[in-house]
Amino acid sequence: MDADARVELRTLPKDLAGRVARHLVMAGRLAEEDPEAAYKHAREARRLASRVGLVREAAGLAAYRAGEWAEALAELRAARRLSTGDDAYLPVMADCERGLGRPERALDLIKSPEAKKLDQAGRIELRIVESGARRDLGQADAAVVTLQVPELKDRRLRPWSARLFYAYADALADAGRMEDASDWFARAAAADRDDETDAAERYAEIEGLDIFDTEEAEELIGDAELPETEDVVILPEPETPDVEGSGDEEPSEAEGPSEGEEPSAEEPEAPTPDAVEIGVPEIADPTAIAFQPAEDAEVPGAGSEQSEDAPEPSVVFLEPKTTDDPGQEPRPPAE
Repeated sequence: MDADARVELRTLPKDLAGRVARHLVMAGRLAEEDPEAAYKHAREARRLASRVGLVREAAGLAAYRAGEWAEALAELRAARRLSTGDDAYLPVMADCERGLGRPERALDLIKSPEAKKLDQAGRIELRIVESGARRDLGQADAAVVTLQVPELKDRRLRPWSARLFYAYADALADAGRMEDASDWFARAAAADRDDETDAAERYAEIEGLDIFDTEEAEELIGDAELPETEDVVILPEPETPDVEGSGDEEPSEAEGPSEGEEPSAEEPEAPTPDAVEIGVPEIADPTAIAFQPAEDAEVPGAGSEQSEDAPEPSVVFLEPKTTDDPGQEPRPPAE
């Protein structure tokens, strides 16, 4: 508890002050997590010390969070009388009037002289309540105009920014301006670092999006069971050919058909690389001479090693030498 609260509780006996203090601390701790339990602790503190303004204020705020509008309004009125007219919770009182279905009384509190004494945060909260009261009265456009304050364009995030942006987006949606509402819900979601509003859900609803909670997804994936074996298709690995050397090499084109396989009639055999087409039959041995000389003709190099000056027979084909008989003409190459 803060120093001001301890000072106010000193008016009680020491043991009683300690009991009241413990109930107030528990009411504060449970305010967000369990409003009903917080309300019970606040009511017990009120029962023990109903003449302390701090206790009545705490009871009124706890009743407000629990939705007990009438009791909250009564407690806060009593707190104002006991605390010498403190107006800090005037916006809460106006909102309780709304909760009781009395928006006109809420507007009366908003226009009261006490409302002008509020600080900036209190004035913003009062504007938000006023916008809601205008909507309760069916004044949708007036509700939008009520929140068009300079703080709406503030580029720095303030403690009230998320609530102000959200209220403005809500008013725009109620006025039928859904495109503008979507934009302001997105801004409210970005400013709402403490998750005070459901701005992200409202934005997703307008845009037709689904919100995916990564933490819940991880838990679901962690608890998920793997599929049965019969639902899984396992593809066989490709067989590797049992061949020495690299399996990626393609077979040579010069290789003939495999044993027992006849060559295709449609695909002619490739000619021998060293054969040259000069109108003579192709020769398997590239070192052979490409003509048939006469029986009595002398072949260069026959019966002995080839002369160093003799040309390569695979490139140049020599004409037959003349015979010893000068009168005999040389025989042409056999066709």
